[in-house]
Amino acid sequence: MLEGLKYFGEGLLGFMNIGTLFNVLWATQLGIIVGMLPGLTATMGVALMTTLTFRLDASNAVLILVCMYIGAIYGGSRSAILLNIPGTPANAATTIEGYPLAKQGRAGRAIGIATTGSFIGSFIGMIMLALFTPLIGEFALQFESFEFTWLAIFGVIISGNLTAPKDPLKGWIAGFLGLFVAMIGMEGIHAFVRFSFGSVGLSGGIALIPAMVGAFGFAEILNVMKHPVYEVVNTKIERVIPTLSDIGRYWKTILRSGVVGTFIGAVPGVGEDVAAWVSYDMARRSSKDREKFGTGVVEGLIAAETGNNACVAGAMIPVLSLAIPGSAPAAVLLAAMLIHGVRPGPLIMVEFPQFVFQVVAMVLLASAAMMILGLSLVRLLVKVLLVPRTKLMPIIFTLCVVGSFAIQSRTFDIGVMVVFGILGYYMREMEYPIAPMVLGIILGDILDKNLRRALILSDGNILPFFTRPISLVLFLITVFVMVSRMSWFVKATAGIKESVRGLFRRGNHEE
Repeated sequence: MLEGLKYFGEGLLGFMNIGTLFNVLWATQLGIIVGMLPGLTATMGVALMTTLTFRLDASNAVLILVCMYIGAIYGGSRSAILLNIPGTPANAATTIEGYPLAKQGRAGRAIGIATTGSFIGSFIGMIMLALFTPLIGEFALQFESFEFTWLAIFGVIISGNLTAPKDPLKGWIAGFLGLFVAMIGMEGIHAFVRFSFGSVGLSGGIALIPAMVGAFGFAEILNVMKHPVYEVVNTKIERVIPTLSDIGRYWKTILRSGVVGTFIGAVPGVGEDVAAWVSYDMARRSSKDREKFGTGVVEGLIAAETGNNACVAGAMIPVLSLAIPGSAPAAVLLAAMLIHGVRPGPLIMVEFPQFVFQVVAMVLLASAAMMILGLSLVRLLVKVLLVPRTKLMPIIFTLCVVGSFAIQSRTFDIGVMVVFGILGYYMREMEYPIAPMVLGIILGDILDKNLRRALILSDGNILPFFTRPISLVLFLITVFVMVSRMSWFVKATAGIKESVRGLFRRGNHEE
């Protein structure tokens, strides 16, 4: 713990210079703008920014991306409150209470409360990031190839399970599609070329950044251009800074939402939108005024915004300790770390222990910048919503093209971006989630190498995958997650519950 505080202090002091603080401010501000413009998601912002920062040193590049990430998740609350349109999926729950408050003429108060809740949520997540990353990293040192194989499969399954609540099969299909895409090109052990069909471009594999820029960026452009233009109805802002009573009255809700959001963020591939909805639902269930929810209740607004911003730091816990992203923007962040030579995973506390606490310091600086900018530039930033999208989308498309090309200077990667953009668009149209596919691309290399390495170690024997204690636990959890979402199991469980209730009712009646 003392060593962690030492690394945190050194990291924070290392960032205390004019150039770095300027980067924190502009990156957070740009993130807020990206988040508040409907159609520009946090994932798109982080993916595009990754392509523009790969020539910087690792710490400054990751700092800018963390600021973009935190700023974008918060910025989506602006359009959610003022337009009833969530700027990012993470702010969908914010619209339920934020927009009614704006219609009541309390838009400024709603923005101030959302800003404060976002800051506190990030702060709670930061503390848990500092506490749990070293512990999980130390535990993960016991993992070998057998465990990492199941961990990769579990990551894809749980991501598909939670990002496609109506039909988890669609989420699993998307995840395993990503695993297949990761198998294209030279494999990592013997450099054997697979699934290239004679194409020189495909023999080099599908690069992660162009695929993500396409799936989240170009697909988003196509999706936005399909929908009608939104109209800015209310831009009137009154007093923004909330009172202490506004915040202190809901301290239990804030604390609960912060903890819940962080833990949901730590689950691979789930994301900030799930954290916001779960936090909002828990606040509604525990409130004395639950019947008023949906009419502009401050408690619901602060729960949603605290939960989604706490999820940001929570999503970084598995990134640093296991090299498995907790959300789609965290997946891009993981890719950026790998590009810059930082290797997240079980060995990070051995190879780069100071980097973990540098990330904690980054979250603190980004959260502070978000709080300052979020409360001070409200009236000015609201005018950004007036920018016509006919001027905005060509700029975003240009950044998608330039960003895809810039990493490896291959025109083939521009084609990859376009193909995955079209694929991502049609996946959304058919209600297939994109996050599991991207997670599959990231985890595909981990699964491929560790599966074959494990089989080499066991001379082709698959029993160690089921007899080693940690492997067995991961296998059982994966099977349970899949079976628990299958329709026949759900119906059978419901039938058993109803039968048990019937027995209790009969017993009570006989008494």
